[in-house]
Amino acid sequence: MSSETAVITRPRSAHTVSHELNTFNQSRDNRPASEVQQQSEPIIPKFQVLAAGFSFFCAGVDGATLGPLLPYIIQSFTINEGEVAIIYACIFAGWVIAAVTNLFFATKLSFSALLTLGATLQLVAQCLRPWASQPIFFISFVIQAVGMGYQDTHANAWASGLSNAHRCLGFIHAMFALGCLVGPLAATAIATATGSGHSKTNGIEAWRMGYFQLIGIHALNLICMLVAFGNPLRQWKTPETAVPQAPAIATADPDVIQRRRNKEAIRDIRQLLKMKNFWLIGGFYLFNCGAWSAAGGWVVEYLVAHRDGALEKVGYVPTGFWAGLFLGRILLAEPTHRFGEQRSIMCLSVVCLMFHLLFWLVPNLVASAVAFSFMGFFFGPFFATGMSVASRMFPRKIQSMALGLVFVLAQAGAAIFPSITGLIATRAGVQVLQPVILGLIVGGAICWWLIPRIPERMDESLD
Repeated sequence: MSSETAVITRPRSAHTVSHELNTFNQSRDNRPASEVQQQSEPIIPKFQVLAAGFSFFCAGVDGATLGPLLPYIIQSFTINEGEVAIIYACIFAGWVIAAVTNLFFATKLSFSALLTLGATLQLVAQCLRPWASQPIFFISFVIQAVGMGYQDTHANAWASGLSNAHRCLGFIHAMFALGCLVGPLAATAIATATGSGHSKTNGIEAWRMGYFQLIGIHALNLICMLVAFGNPLRQWKTPETAVPQAPAIATADPDVIQRRRNKEAIRDIRQLLKMKNFWLIGGFYLFNCGAWSAAGGWVVEYLVAHRDGALEKVGYVPTGFWAGLFLGRILLAEPTHRFGEQRSIMCLSVVCLMFHLLFWLVPNLVASAVAFSFMGFFFGPFFATGMSVASRMFPRKIQSMALGLVFVLAQAGAAIFPSITGLIATRAGVQVLQPVILGLIVGGAICWWLIPRIPERMDESLD
């Protein structure tokens, strides 16, 4: 049975309808103005938005915790810096798996089930890490990324369909930045609490103890998904209810229906890959996420090597960047929406470019740290605004799949460009960081500039 029920009523006379309409209009006119205004304003599901925001907070904590723990991981598993790229490759592989399987699962599972599946996979990944050997530890990043791919993609698509979507998207992505701010501080404090990150308690190294906090918050994330979005088992989709079918098709063999649906999914993927706007918004995320990740990963090494900074002091400079990113996503969401999303991002790209040049060309440690923090602040609304625009680019039918693939390109940038920067730096020195970031900011701005003006909602057809 379809999730929507048609109600058939007897036709009424034109006189009756006209009388009821006049009565209805009179009753509306007699209502207080405050009541009319209150009913005209759509209600935002605050608890569900909070739950979605907390899921992004968990993702931010997990993603930003890896950086401070890398020195301990390298020593514990006796690997070199080049082999660290395997972890980033595992993260990227997880996002690719999530993007490929997302559309097929969307035809079988409800929205609640997809969120619950994503939260469960992330919790499983965290439960493996305190005790895992090297291969299992690396595989846990694949599982984690798949879970994030399911949960973040559909939470984004859901938030983009709410009233005041720019505020909701700004909030949930600000929570991600807050997680990136809190995660490294907590992980470093736990790892160094006993003086050495490799001292053991009950057979577990100190640096691994930080993953117990991640187990706790991801367990809470799973509970929030179940409470906020409903029982996933009760909303499980069957072949008959996954997609409304015509009567002749609904009575066909379920296997035939599923094969037909799979063919339609493949056709939709091909149609999406032919869309120019998909590659432009994907390039925007590819370059900008690469810039953020490369800057956050190599700025400490750069300041130590070229600003004569002390490691124990400049180690907190990335915290200023993430704090700026968090504040930017909170404070700039509304001005960006009011000024015009596409126009605002172009202006902010120029501002970020100016602060990057200040960071690069002024040989002063304090000025570099301040400029780096302001660059994070003005980068703040990029991700949420990009999602808001991207959600209007694609028809509802392929929106989740499209956003999932955009996420894959974003993660590709976050994994590829820091690795490329490191490979170049081994030969030419870490000073290559600055021209690399400059090129990435310019590349992202060009992709954004080439995106045509997007209407409030694209036509629902793929043609």
